[in-house]
This record gives sequence, structure tokens and C-alpha cells, in this order.
Amino acid sequence: MTRRTPPDSPALFELLANKPDFNLERALMRDGYSVVAGADEAGRGPLAGPVVAAAVILDPDNIPDGLNDSKKLSAAQRNAIYSEVLRTSMVAIASSGPRRIDDTDILKASLDAMRRAACSLALRPDFLLVDGRDVPPGLPFPGKAVVKGDSRSLSIAAASIVAKVTRDRMMEQAGTLYSVYGFEIHAGYATSFHREQIALHGPCPLHRMSFRPIALFAQEDGQQTA
Repeated sequence: MTRRTPPDSPALFELLANKPDFNLERALMRDGYSVVAGADEAGRGPLAGPVVAAAVILDPDNIPDGLNDSKKLSAAQRNAIYSEVLRTSMVAIASSGPRRIDDTDILKASLDAMRRAACSLALRPDFLLVDGRDVPPGLPFPGKAVVKGDSRSLSIAAASIVAKVTRDRMMEQAGTLYSVYGFEIHAGYATSFHREQIALHGPCPLHRMSFRPIALFAQEDGQQTA
């Protein structure tokens, strides 16, 4: 069963710094959890492509500079920090593809990818900090969901960057396979160009058929050809 973390009070968010820090990790370490990992995902919203999750164990004595919520960084900044995270930290990546998303739902597919990433780390974590409100079910170690975690925890911020850069590169490759959709430009998000290309060419195997715009297209197309 999915465990959900209650939302933090607004007063707490008012006290938070604009950038993540290592305070959550250090507090857990003081409580005896020596190895703390952070996990995050990228790609819950697009109409196409996988959702990609990353889990990261930072070296407390060698934390890369510039770590932040991936959405607050430029592509160049993300790519540079991504390389530093891979060089200095322990990292694992997992993904759930469009069919898995369609067979379950995007939340379950995202949580499962985060669980698999965390369990694939070369060093087993003693504790996992997860971005969002839900702890992935089936973890073999304790975990805590952290609302706005990529703006609060350096470990989660590092995972958010790794997941985002990895997924963007996957969608760039997808653009070479299915060139009409422009995946390398919009990474599968529902831009006007992307929707126009779906209307012209129909969905491809990378599209999430359970997502409303694709499902509606398929329904309308079926009615027209029936």
C-alpha cells in the first residue's frame, strides 16, 4: 500500500531557503541512518515517452556545487551538474515505459521506477528521501516522502537532475526514430506542434494511450474508420 506524507504547514515553507540543503540527510545520519539516498522522477506529464527515476547517494564530503531543483536550472547547468553527480556520487536509474504507464497509471509507474532505482544502488541505503507525497511501496528500507523535496534536499535535487537529463537524452534519441513528432524539441509534452503531429500521423509506440488527448484521438479515429 502506498504511504502518503501529510502536507507541511504553509508556515514551514515560508521559513525554507530558496535552495536545497543537506539538513534532512544530516538529521537522519544523526539518528543512525548512515547511508541516505534521494529519489526523484522526470516525465509524469508528457503524452509520450517513459517516466524516468533516479536515486542518488551523495558523498557528504564532496557534494557538487549548484545542486538545485532541476526545473530551476538551465539545460547547460543541468548537464554540467549531471556530470559532476555521476563523477562524485552513487547513482542508479530506472524507467517505466508507455505500456507500463498505460497498464497501471502514471503514479504507480513513477513510484515503481523510483523503487527500482533505489534498490539498484550499488550500496544499499539505510533510508530513502523521496520527492512528493508518496513513498514507493515495496521498499526494503525505510523511506519518507518530502513535499517539494527537490527544493529542500540536496540528495533529491541531485536525483531530479539525473532523471531530467537522462530522460531528455532518451527523448532526443526518440526524435531520430520518430522524426515527425519533434520529440527532441518538446520531450513528449503536449505542445501545439506535438498535438498537430498526432492529429496528422496518429500516435506512435512511444505515446501513452491512456492519457486523455491520445485516448480521445484514438476514440475519434476509431469512430471515423468504423
